[in-house]
Amino acid sequence: MATILVVGGAGYIGAHVCKALAARGDTPVVFDNLSAGHEHAVKWGPLVRGDIRSPDDLDKAFEAHAPDAVMHFAANIEVGEGQRFPLRFWENNVSGVVTLLGAMERAGMKPLVFSSTCAVYGEPEIVPITELESCKPVSVYGQTKRSVEQLLDNVALVDGVRYAALRYFNAAGASPDGEIGEEHDPETHLIPNALKAAAGIGGQMKLFGTDYGTRDGTCIRDYVHVMDLADAHLAALDKLLAGERKLIANLGTGHGASVLEVLQAVEKVTGLKPPYDVHPRRPGDAPILSADISYAREMLGFDPKRSDIEQIIEDAWRFHKVAWKL
Repeated sequence: MATILVVGGAGYIGAHVCKALAARGDTPVVFDNLSAGHEHAVKWGPLVRGDIRSPDDLDKAFEAHAPDAVMHFAANIEVGEGQRFPLRFWENNVSGVVTLLGAMERAGMKPLVFSSTCAVYGEPEIVPITELESCKPVSVYGQTKRSVEQLLDNVALVDGVRYAALRYFNAAGASPDGEIGEEHDPETHLIPNALKAAAGIGGQMKLFGTDYGTRDGTCIRDYVHVMDLADAHLAALDKLLAGERKLIANLGTGHGASVLEVLQAVEKVTGLKPPYDVHPRRPGDAPILSADISYAREMLGFDPKRSDIEQIIEDAWRFHKVAWKL
């Protein structure tokens, strides 16, 4: 049994990881300022209200709870917002981690699981993407995440920090029991927006681009169930606690679904057809993004069991029907 400080643990992925930690007997201590997370999603351990950019807040949390490791989820993630307000992203996503690493150093604590992203790759020439692919992020969001990866590499050499950087592809779904799920505001992800459109909430969905060189002309993305992501985080944590010094791994499925295929799956699962308007391509949207997960399988025993697209949508729909009072 371990005590884990889950920074940003009131958010979407952080809350699901907390649920998985508690299920195996660990104690997740959520550290969150609730600027994007939800207090009602903190169910499996104490909540410490604090800001990752505040050394005092972090020092108090380390002193009060003496965690064995840290998991980091506290970041601005909306790509368009990052392009409009880059200073917010650099301050929170990068400066916040600098402050966190300082608090870890003062507490004498080394293991850190960091939530990274496939956005660090930018627009890759070869898919599926391996961890050896060059990192050329094109968005501010991807640039901040890549900068933290480089920071962790620097600090690991000098201070002995042990870290895992997990590069998510498209996190989706909800806990199978419907207890927690995706609640971003604003919501920019395809599956919840398609479900909203199908349910008649918020009008028609926007479909960006139907002229890509893909099997149906729409973008293809690699959707991975949030509970499969949670399992990978626990496996990475165990590696670090056992002495592993550095681990960088893609988390996806190795295959993808197009936008139109997702909409078809939404209709199949819900019985409701999601209406949409076609809009021009967005700058920087690669036609296909999918992960090579060979390394995650080898190092973490990663096996995305719930990541079939219809299973993802079934779990998300179960949660949203309650959350939206349908």
